[in-house]
Amino acid sequence: MSPSSLDNTARVMPDIANEARAEVAGRLHWVGMGRIEAPVRIQGPDGVVAVPAHVDAFVNLVDPDARGIHMSRLYLNLDQGLAGDALSPVSLRRLLKVFLESHQGLSDRARVVIAFDHLVRRRALRSDNSGWKAYPVRIVATLDQGQFALELGVSVDYSSTCPCSAALARQLIQERFATDFQGRSQVGQDEVMAWLGSEEGICATPHSQRSTAEVRARLVPGFQDLPIIDLVDLIEDAVQTPVQTAVKREDEQAFALLNGRNLMFCEDAARRMQQALDADARISDFHVRASHFESLHPHNAVAVATKGVPGGYGDGPGAD
Repeated sequence: MSPSSLDNTARVMPDIANEARAEVAGRLHWVGMGRIEAPVRIQGPDGVVAVPAHVDAFVNLVDPDARGIHMSRLYLNLDQGLAGDALSPVSLRRLLKVFLESHQGLSDRARVVIAFDHLVRRRALRSDNSGWKAYPVRIVATLDQGQFALELGVSVDYSSTCPCSAALARQLIQERFATDFQGRSQVGQDEVMAWLGSEEGICATPHSQRSTAEVRARLVPGFQDLPIIDLVDLIEDAVQTPVQTAVKREDEQAFALLNGRNLMFCEDAARRMQQALDADARISDFHVRASHFESLHPHNAVAVATKGVPGGYGDGPGAD
């Protein structure tokens, strides 16, 4: 019999996962697939856009004797679910419900994790220019015995200038001024202006570094949309120094001014974001990690803040 005739012959194929019993009995917390490559549909300011994503799809295994779950069903359910409406709390809950319906008798919990970069067009600070900025997004949706939970995570880059370094730099500039104009009771405005504009005068500058805010927010049930850009804007408004895209000299000068007005340790940044997140009625709990990639040290300065909800993020171990 040729291979082509085999393809057209109806056969009963073995289903070991469905028929065989587990060699060692036991319930499993999660079973599924990680880093599935798939497009997801996101609601943006100019309509719905499709972006590439990596997806984890899981259900639990409550039957201790079952050999395994139906991986192919999970994949096909995911493929069909993501091809429909844009991601929303409603569409994610519907997808998880289908996961469980396809695993009736095997599972009572389902989980999906979706990670992608959300590209947003950002205007320059002063010039009439704009550019694209990518924000890593991570969405975690869980359906546990009928209870739906949704977590939205974003990563936002910003600049941080060390307050201690700024104070030390100012001291050195004062000392240089005293040395350069020693013995003079009066100095003309033009001469001072020239001195302030020289490298010899401004002999020290504070160190700054690119920094990252990693935010995970649990959303209050009942909202219809995923507030991705709202969450990003909230964080950037809190720190005041988000990194830029298109930059002309006037934009760079405006950025230097923002950094000078917003000197901050990682503790300051974490508290700013904590205050902003705490005031958002859509967020029931949050975890924010401010990491400053020090230019002075080979290690990072890190601060973590949470809402402080009993049993929430704040009860976890350490600075995770």
